[in-house]
Amino acid sequence: MRIFDPHIHMTSRTTDDYEAMYASGVRAVVEPAFWLGQPRTTVGSFTDYFDALLGWEPFRAAQFGIQHFCTIALNPKEANDPRCLPVLDELPRYLAKDRVVAVGEIGYDSMTKEEDEVLARQLELAVEHELPVLVHTPHRDKAAGTRRTLAVVRESGIPPEHVLVDHLNELTVGLVKESGSWLGFSVYPRTKMSEDRMVRILREHGTERVLVNSAADWGRSDPLKTRSTADAMLADGFTEDEVDQVVWRNPVAFYAQSGRLDLDEPKPDDAALFEGNSIRRGGE
Repeated sequence: MRIFDPHIHMTSRTTDDYEAMYASGVRAVVEPAFWLGQPRTTVGSFTDYFDALLGWEPFRAAQFGIQHFCTIALNPKEANDPRCLPVLDELPRYLAKDRVVAVGEIGYDSMTKEEDEVLARQLELAVEHELPVLVHTPHRDKAAGTRRTLAVVRESGIPPEHVLVDHLNELTVGLVKESGSWLGFSVYPRTKMSEDRMVRILREHGTERVLVNSAADWGRSDPLKTRSTADAMLADGFTEDEVDQVVWRNPVAFYAQSGRLDLDEPKPDDAALFEGNSIRRGGE
């Protein structure tokens, strides 16, 4: 089985996780820029983080036979901190990099005016750079936040097929499906979405435009949830082709819209392989 985890935060994970992921079938991942848990107070802390997503982390993944791509953005939680807003001026040079396959995570956390403005601006950047977007739906008031998100997306003029709306559940899947956007589901040990619930959603809504991810990070999460969901699908009677569509072909199709998704086998021993994607080492 081949697996593409379209949303996972490997900066928070260990090399043992990479090894276990490869053994379970994971061959490619996308790591969205996100909130690290500790508030960042300077632009430099963001650029150092973005550099790691483009340089060190792809190299680390390649040592275990996994292709690593990323999305770059100012995340919704930090959109409310005026100290972080200058990061928006730094984004264009990062969005031009080869391994950046979308703008993200963008969206809402608390649905503030500041988040409105930052979301709209980053949607503009996605249109300018002809990149798809990865949208984070809020943990609270999820249905209201999803409706508000879809309204702002429509106003931006970005094609709905360039939009992946993530962290969906039974209350929001229909809204996003009707919009024409891609449907993202994060399978967690205790929250968000379980394997059994995911299988029921797939039975009801089908496998088209559906992406399943682990969203594994520094909290209680599991980087093998994509594999366990695939196994649950097979146990429920889905075909191998349907499973392959959900855990491989759909994420490939979505992120391939960036024009930057090169899935050739990584070269673990080539330490210079990813240096050109590092802002500090590789330049513009």
